[in-house]
Amino acid sequence: MTSNLIGVFRDNPRNTYNYKQLARQLLITDHSEKRVIIDALNKLKNSGYIQEIYPGKYKLKSAGANIVGKVEISASGYGYVVSDSVSEPVFVSQNNLHHALNGDTVKLYLFATKKSKGPEGEVIDIIERTRDTFVGVVELSSRFAFLSPDNRQMPYDIFIPLEKLKGVKDGQKAIAKIIEWPEQAKNPFGEIIEILGNQGENETEMHAILAEFGLPFRFSQEVNHIAELISDVITDEEISVRRDFRRVPTFTIDPEDAKDFDDALSISKLNNGNWEIGVHIADVTHMLNPTHS
Repeated sequence: MTSNLIGVFRDNPRNTYNYKQLARQLLITDHSEKRVIIDALNKLKNSGYIQEIYPGKYKLKSAGANIVGKVEISASGYGYVVSDSVSEPVFVSQNNLHHALNGDTVKLYLFATKKSKGPEGEVIDIIERTRDTFVGVVELSSRFAFLSPDNRQMPYDIFIPLEKLKGVKDGQKAIAKIIEWPEQAKNPFGEIIEILGNQGENETEMHAILAEFGLPFRFSQEVNHIAELISDVITDEEISVRRDFRRVPTFTIDPEDAKDFDDALSISKLNNGNWEIGVHIADVTHMLNPTHS
């Protein structure tokens, strides 16, 4: 009965009710059940959930109890909801997140709390998911599998049925998509949509980082074909618009297989016998004052 009454007050935070009106809301006609409503109202009043604004009339204690905001999840699993409707983040325990994930837009019920205590609430509706795919390491058993997300703000492993593994092996990195999350289930259910490769390998880890941030790590055949048509020959026209350092001794800490060389020192002898040192950082060249050998 208490839970039913809480539902009525949550859905109508500005309305006042007596026990007869609440009985009609709950379609209760039995006299003994109406007595249960009175007992439940006293319990809710004593707990501070509702207030008796005048004898026999009750109202939700928190004015404007429902707010909309975005969830921020900590690595420990609890969260905060940030909303323009309140002046400070609202604490939400892990049990009261009700499957909300980091970045989700939710409707939050604000608990009635003492002024000396920070605001606290409970997620009552997930309005919009910010994402449904996660990168992680697959752990296989004989009957089921889990993907353990790399993202520390995702506190739940994703349960993967064996028929949804797509051939991924134990310990490999992959991308899983959440396909359902039953209300009573602790973990979401998902499927593997992309196998990234063996954990620890350079290409696997690079692809994992790109996938985590929603960036493409594979391209279409058309894009790859166009890329292959790009010439690796430096034309005279291109040389004419660049400063040419090819004959200047230059040293870089970048390895020989790097995709670009953007941190370097160069040294060259001037006509007056002095030496000039150049510092090259991210395509910007700085010449230091000439120094004697």
